[in-house]
Amino acid sequence: MADKLNILLFTADDLGCDSLGCFGSNVPDISPNLDAFAAEGMRFSHGHVNVAICMPSRNVLNTGRYSYNNGGMGFFHTFEDTPTIIETLSNAGYMTGLLGKVNHSTPKESITWDFSRDQEDLGFGRSPQKYGSYCKAFFENCKSADSPFYFMVNSHDPHRPFYNPDEGPRGGAEVPSRLYSPDEIEVPGFLPDLPLIRRELAWYYNSVRRLDDTFGAVMNALEESGLKDNTLVAFLSDNGMAVPFAKCNVYLASTRTPWLVRWPGVAKEGATCSELMSGIDFLPTVLDAIGLPALDGVDGQSFVPLLRGEKQEGREHVFTQIDSKAGGAATPMRCVQNHQFGYIFNMWVRDDYRYRNNNEGLTMHAMEEAAPGNPDIAERVRMFRYRVPEELYDLEQDPNCLKNLIDDPEYSAKADEIRAILQAQMRETNDPVLEAFENRTSPEVVTRVFNAVYPDHENRNKN
Repeated sequence: MADKLNILLFTADDLGCDSLGCFGSNVPDISPNLDAFAAEGMRFSHGHVNVAICMPSRNVLNTGRYSYNNGGMGFFHTFEDTPTIIETLSNAGYMTGLLGKVNHSTPKESITWDFSRDQEDLGFGRSPQKYGSYCKAFFENCKSADSPFYFMVNSHDPHRPFYNPDEGPRGGAEVPSRLYSPDEIEVPGFLPDLPLIRRELAWYYNSVRRLDDTFGAVMNALEESGLKDNTLVAFLSDNGMAVPFAKCNVYLASTRTPWLVRWPGVAKEGATCSELMSGIDFLPTVLDAIGLPALDGVDGQSFVPLLRGEKQEGREHVFTQIDSKAGGAATPMRCVQNHQFGYIFNMWVRDDYRYRNNNEGLTMHAMEEAAPGNPDIAERVRMFRYRVPEELYDLEQDPNCLKNLIDDPEYSAKADEIRAILQAQMRETNDPVLEAFENRTSPEVVTRVFNAVYPDHENRNKN
């Protein structure tokens, strides 16, 4: 076993990239364990997931393919003939393990993990002690079998319901090691600073701290096992915060993820990489790091050169998408981003359709309540619900995506340039909504393509 590299992938659930100290958060003492881990590995300042929704995001990680190429364009499994990281490493002699988010992290119904425990075994997916205990058991199994491992550990924090101290823990969950008051937290710039939003975000940060507690318990178990020095550990979130303009969208706050990698002896400790990379790159990176051959049909590329501190071509853009959410109609979106600009095509936009998702909570309630007396908040609520077909943002000047530049004559050439980049990528990867994008000014064509690609959309016209 000592001559084979182990892989441990730890995912957070609905964690905003800017919520950790190592990614710039000023919330006091929010992530001591993750901050210490970041100092031992490499931080990717422009890491993304390709789909800002739980199961589709994980399907991309597991297959190295965009959703429309792996079949998981919503909350369902991938095509049965799509190769996955679980099967590939199992066939190579690896023991496979999974903690939490079992259905959402198992890309095909035919896959059986060697070791798995789900939410009900893990204190509602929110017990650091139980995560640590099951990690110890898995590592002992691997050592007894003299087997390398692929271990996917999924926290259910900070997914809703956030930790509200007035309600206390539920389902065997633990109390976070630190609680936050509304005046201690940060309101992200894409949300208005309202008292009710601050209250809900304080609960969110309680859950972020418990996520950090869980990560610390897992890392302690790994170190105690004696396997730390031969294990590549990757950390990221499956998508952004579960609030408006983040999760279930394609804004910077939706897909930018706090991606950290520790690879002892390879990735320079405390290094920061500013190259663009995303979820489709995870599978090819793991195979490259282990020394296994690349898989055919993969959309991503290994970022092992970046981990070694080298430059790499093909890192100019990331491409992200939304297709189907949990419930309701499909809301297809396509986005291309580079370091400066982000362009979005909202295929779903129609005058009679009102966007919504299941992540609005007190935050959206506060915005809608404040809207009648505040024109700026009223416009944000309108934009969230109805959008426009195209959006363009200067991410360097406006990372919160507040000012849509698509109709600004000064940016018309930039819009054309970035549209062409997206079009080329959609052609190259056989995106099924390409025709709609190329005919985006024709409602008839867009509707026809929508009906063909998303046939199960009976709720599309319901507000």
